[in-house]
Amino acid sequence: MPDTPLAAVLFDMDGTLVDTERLWWEAVEQVAERALTDADRPDVLGRPVEHTAAWLGAATGTSAADLADTLHREFADRVRAGAVPRPGALALLDALAREGVPTALVTASSRAVADLVLVTLGGTNRFAVSVTADDTERTKPAPDPYLAACHALGVAPAACVAVEDTETGVASAEAAGCTVLAVPSLAPIEEAPGRTVLTSLAGVTVASLAALVTREFRPELRVMSWNLWLGGTKVDGHRDKQLKVITETGADVVGLQETYGNSARELAEALGWHHHQAGPNLGVISRYPITARLGGLDVGFYGATGVRIRLGGGQEVDVWSAHLDCAPYGPYEAHFDGLPPAELIAHESGRLEQMREILLRIADFVPDEHGSMPVVLVGDFNTPSHLDWPGVEWPVTKAAEEAGLRDSYREAHPDPVRDPGLTWSPIHVEHEDGSGRPEPQDRIDFVLYRGKGLRVLDSRVVVSGVVRVWPEMADNVWPSDHAAVLTTFGFR
Repeated sequence: MPDTPLAAVLFDMDGTLVDTERLWWEAVEQVAERALTDADRPDVLGRPVEHTAAWLGAATGTSAADLADTLHREFADRVRAGAVPRPGALALLDALAREGVPTALVTASSRAVADLVLVTLGGTNRFAVSVTADDTERTKPAPDPYLAACHALGVAPAACVAVEDTETGVASAEAAGCTVLAVPSLAPIEEAPGRTVLTSLAGVTVASLAALVTREFRPELRVMSWNLWLGGTKVDGHRDKQLKVITETGADVVGLQETYGNSARELAEALGWHHHQAGPNLGVISRYPITARLGGLDVGFYGATGVRIRLGGGQEVDVWSAHLDCAPYGPYEAHFDGLPPAELIAHESGRLEQMREILLRIADFVPDEHGSMPVVLVGDFNTPSHLDWPGVEWPVTKAAEEAGLRDSYREAHPDPVRDPGLTWSPIHVEHEDGSGRPEPQDRIDFVLYRGKGLRVLDSRVVVSGVVRVWPEMADNVWPSDHAAVLTTFGFR
């Protein structure tokens, strides 16, 4: 195998390697007894035969099972009569075999259809692994088929290129974490981050595929801090909404607070990621492998837990998630009670003690003399930053700074007036006690870091959708009472 981060190439079949999408389209038109339109594409292209049969059955009142049999027969007849490889497909498969790069077939077709079509490519022995609609509980656009192929090959999705021709297939591969090369057949596909669109496989080489992975393996890491708010349970359909947020942000690692039990595990399993859950409240989920769990599992509701993750090229990073005590809350004491700075600082003693303990635990795993080892500490600190309030040296963030941790958001946005970076609270405009007093808005969620090899490329606060305020928030798209913080790091 060449000296490259390209671990494997995962190929869709219909329309990608073999020119069958046109034949499938014609078969569906024959069974539907009408010409298909662009509006029909989502239920025809890239879908298993059972989905299309059920769709046709709902429209016509015909048995889906009977329609599936007819579709199979019509499609098979057309394949035998006229299926040919797409331009460049055989040459690319031959080149990958010569270079020793493993390949997998990942198709939404059944095993029987796959075996029939693959005769055109010289049989299934071209592929180390094949995954069909018969092999996973969910097929495309779910990530399951690509995750199953990566698992069978023993490779990380981020180290693979998936070659697809439909939006359905692209969605599946991207949800699994693969770099995507799209070669559209019947319907156009837009370019996007992590996705390259070409008109043909002709001229695609092993080196060009490796370059795609190298580009996506550029030394960057996207780390997000997110308080889920009692696991998200205050918002309807919270789990799907959480998954949508994580996917759309492109986060690689998420430090979670208020996991409410098993949120870290459930989110990671749905994403095909790795996870660490510590106690009832804290967790970390990661697109990249977790090589060590730091700090033990006996964490209470407040505290910190960490993991060591390994990126492409062997780079390791420690990521910690922390949640500090919520009371007393300094902004309330300042805005509602009018306490002076000295008293505000004095009331931070409990959180300051918690932070000092966390910093000692971090140092146990990465002593100061090993300062080049990247460390990221994220969390809901339940206190403002000394970088934001003129005249109040909030001690918790000050202690982190004195331990060598830098505030990634404030580094990217140095002016707290122009860019306040508020994370508390998207849904609280008035105080919950019904007094009608405005809720103090502040930045209490952080992504801190240290390590000679790290630099901040970007940092932003994340909230999505129209946010209805407390208590009318059950239908919100955003499933938390905190905004998240997302920082993109580069490695020197």
